[in-house]
Amino acid sequence: MGFCGLDKKSSVSVSEAQEKRQKFSDFLAISNLGLNSKQQSLLLAALLVSNLLLTKEGVTSLPICPNGSVNCQVSLGELFDRAVKLSHYIHFLSSEMFNEFDERYAQGRGFITKAVNGCHTSSLTTPEDKEQAQQIHHEDLLNLILGVLRSWNDPLIHLASEVQRIKEAPDTILWKAVEIEEQNKRLLEGMEKIVGRVHSGEIGNEIYSPWEGLPSLQLDDEDSRLFAFYNLLHCLRRDSHKIDNYLKVLKCRLIHDSNC
Repeated sequence: MGFCGLDKKSSVSVSEAQEKRQKFSDFLAISNLGLNSKQQSLLLAALLVSNLLLTKEGVTSLPICPNGSVNCQVSLGELFDRAVKLSHYIHFLSSEMFNEFDERYAQGRGFITKAVNGCHTSSLTTPEDKEQAQQIHHEDLLNLILGVLRSWNDPLIHLASEVQRIKEAPDTILWKAVEIEEQNKRLLEGMEKIVGRVHSGEIGNEIYSPWEGLPSLQLDDEDSRLFAFYNLLHCLRRDSHKIDNYLKVLKCRLIHDSNC
């Protein structure tokens, strides 16, 4: 079910996230039953698919538009409501995942001092806070959001797969990585619909910042590899927070005529 299929009353709650995470944790416990590596890989792949199905059931509800309806259209205000809820959920998961990784792997390693200004999206000129975002034309701000979301497509795919190689990685981190990848795709889909409503011209697909960090996630040196994960999660938390702020600014401006 896509972004426009969400019921206007549905939203992603922390309790739903915790429930799905616990189910995923229970499933992963099966992998400790003496299976060989090939069997474990097949099981893990099946569990990831199962998790995505759980995600879609937990996040979505009945569609506003009946199946096969052509002329049914969700209002711009409702699209923004869903985008804001989804971006807030992604930022919540990103913060949880970063904090968990930081507590488990980064203590005493000095990662934070090396992580400053090391994000692949730094090539995109983005406002640092709501005040700066309010000074930018809404079409430019919408394009920036699209650019940041597209820039995370590739790293999120690899994060979800490479995090399995971390020594004793908790399944909660794995679950969040998979969940964020899925929800980032849905948010991008929703933002493209919003931009299509707001923009007068064609939507450009060329704005994004390429990511070349996969080799760093696969290094043999444990400290270097852990720092690469730390930096990526640090950047994900930062960018998800920015998008959350930008969407709130745009919703206030375009839906509530800046009367917020």
